[in-house]
Formats: sequence, C-alpha cells, structure tokens
Amino acid sequence: MENVETGAGRTDRSMRDRLWYLLTLSRPRFWLYLAGPIVVAVAAAASTPEELFLPDAVLLFGYFLFPANVLLYGVNDLYDREIDEENPKKDDKEARWQGDRLVLVTVIASGLAGVLLFAVIPPLAWPWLVGFFLLAIGYSAPPRFKTIPIADSVSNGLYILPGAAAYAIVAGTQPPVLAVAGAWLWTMGMHTFSAIPDIEPDRRAGIQTTATWLGERRTYAYVAACWITAATAFFVVDSRLGALMAVYPVFVAGVVKSNISVSRAYWWFPALNTVVGTLVTLGALWQIVPIWVVLP
Repeated sequence: MENVETGAGRTDRSMRDRLWYLLTLSRPRFWLYLAGPIVVAVAAAASTPEELFLPDAVLLFGYFLFPANVLLYGVNDLYDREIDEENPKKDDKEARWQGDRLVLVTVIASGLAGVLLFAVIPPLAWPWLVGFFLLAIGYSAPPRFKTIPIADSVSNGLYILPGAAAYAIVAGTQPPVLAVAGAWLWTMGMHTFSAIPDIEPDRRAGIQTTATWLGERRTYAYVAACWITAATAFFVVDSRLGALMAVYPVFVAGVVKSNISVSRAYWWFPALNTVVGTLVTLGALWQIVPIWVVLP
C-alpha cells in the first residue's frame, strides 16, 4: 500500500529540518569559541567559589553558547551565500545558506536578545559587548572586514570580547591589558590559520583576505608571529600561562613540517582549544580552591 504523508507530517518534518539547519548554521563545533573565554575569564576573575556562578555571568554564558553563534554565523552565511558555492567546507561539516523567513527572523531575534543583555549586565562590561556586536555584524555585513586583508584578522578579536565582559562582571574591574592583547593576538592567528584552506575558493570568488594576500607560506609565518607574540604577552601576565600558549606556534610549525593537510588540521582546532582552555581554567580554579583540598 502506498505511503501517503499527511500535511501535518510534512509540516513536522519541515520544522525538524529547519531546526536541524539552525543547529548546523550555529557551528556546534565552534560554540566554545565564544562561550569558552567566558568560563576561563570567570575562573580567572573569581576569588571565591560563589563568584563562579554569579547570575549575570551565567546569563552571559548562556547567550554566547548558542544565540550569539546563530547571530554571528547566520549573518556570515547570509552575506556569503554566493561565495560559499565555491567553498568545499560547506559540503559536509558546515552548510550553505538555506534561509527562509523563519531562519532570518531567528537570526535577527538572536541579535535582539543580545541587546537585552544591556538591561541586566553592569555598565563596566558594556564596552566589550558593544565591540562584540559591532565586529560580529561588521565582519560579514558592510563594511565586511572579512574581505579586507589584515582587518579580517584583527576583527576576529570579537571572540575574546565575551570573556573580557565576563571578567569585568565578576572582578568589578577591567581585565589586564596584556591579557586582552595576548588573547586578541591569539584570535588573529586562529582566524588566519583557518583561512588557509579557503585560499583557492576565495581567490576563485574574487575575495581578498589576509591569507589570499599573503599566500600560503607567508600566511603560516604571519600566524606563527601572532601566536609567538600572544604567548609572550601571556608570559608577562603569568609565566605558566605563557608556556602553555606556546603550544600554538609549535602546532603551526608541526603542520608546516609534516605532510598533514591544513584542511584536516583546521578541524583539530576545537579539540586543541578545549584542552588548552580546560588547563587554564583548572589552573585558575586551583587558585580559589587548592587541588589538595579536593583530593581524597
């Protein structure tokens, strides 16, 4: 007997497909790129266990875990819908823009939800949030920093701004300048390294980036310079932190010296960042509650 799908069944499947697409659009592999710095910053700023769970910081984490990613990557995919036709990364691990009215409304609502944060977050953190929203939208929408060499790299400091806001909320003061500078340089290297697999697709699409401008070999050098400088800045803040961040220039050197495809190494980034972020967070937490106190 022929299976006849009802209108309600088609509607349910359509809604599931849309929700799945929104999940894919938000790049789950990269969720911690925005939310992770908040965890690290809260641990670094807190002086008591109670400060680790301040409501404002928890709210900030919740927003930057999912809605902010929908906003960031939704705007990106919307404005890159023609360029992405040439991008092989969109064939499996990511998705090309398939937006309809519901998807577009969801992206806009994610941005409006971020505006509501200003009603509850202390003013001390406002500049960091303003910076995030300006860069998150301006990266892909006009003036499209992503198509301006060097500006595309520098603008990716947006990823550490939620962490700076969280630090200000918990500590009641602004984060150390060198820590912000080191984290910003780290994001510059991270972004430019991730742009190396896109060099040829971007060139075919006529897109200028730091990576297309420098070429692959010089881009590796640029990335290494960013990460070495970042590790140096962190070393001044805390020598242990600087030593840990030195894993990044070692990582890029290993990719260059080996036969590993940069397209493959690119997808190791979330795991590497999670390990480094976890170690930094544990180190900060042990300053609040020494490890020998919790060990049996």
